[in-house]
Amino acid sequence: MSKLNIIFTTSIYVSDEHHPKPASVFIPEWYKKLESYINGSKKPIGDGSSAATAKRCMPVFDAIAGGYIIVSSADVFVSQKENLDGTKSPYFEWANNNLIGFHPIEQMPEHPNRNGHPEYPKWMNSWAIKTPKGYSTLFVQPMHRESPFTILPGIVDTDIYTAPVNFPFVLNDINFEGLIPAGTPIAQVIPIKRDEWQMSIGGETERVENQEVLSRLRSKFFDRYKSMFRQPKEYK
Repeated sequence: MSKLNIIFTTSIYVSDEHHPKPASVFIPEWYKKLESYINGSKKPIGDGSSAATAKRCMPVFDAIAGGYIIVSSADVFVSQKENLDGTKSPYFEWANNNLIGFHPIEQMPEHPNRNGHPEYPKWMNSWAIKTPKGYSTLFVQPMHRESPFTILPGIVDTDIYTAPVNFPFVLNDINFEGLIPAGTPIAQVIPIKRDEWQMSIGGETERVENQEVLSRLRSKFFDRYKSMFRQPKEYK
């Protein structure tokens, strides 16, 4: 089976170290340091389960390593600027590449993530993405990673729309001040196949299937989902 190809293209110079890369290259430090079992003890804990940590949870790993990561190409510094009415608002400065733009707050005045922003800052992404026919791209905040900001997620039909997609975001702390260094992950890029879906509620067949899965899970102490159900996912 041939591999699908996702193409990242930029019209400006971006150093190799700040090119998009598979998300597996950006495994967060907290995850690397986490032991696989609480207190390093790989043994049952008395209720039929083990003392496994999130390090053994493949859905967490697959979320961290899924797709590709776009990073910032230059430093951004955030300070607090005093307004005429005495309040303060975040003020953004960047070293190069026109990195930050803005959307008027009126475009989404009641968005649950507004967080007090007078306007929505956005990462001005220089990378255009092209996916195979029938595939769109999901853009989300890089998952399970510490960050001073959160982008607002979106889906773009990148098999047809092959211009750069920018990423509106909010500061997680509206009073944040400090450096967001070049190379910071700003968006996780996950190609998704467009299909037609229809929802239904499961019945007896599905309930039996659920019980069979649970029964198989209970036959092992360790790596149940990983060894029995997880399917390989490859992003190169």
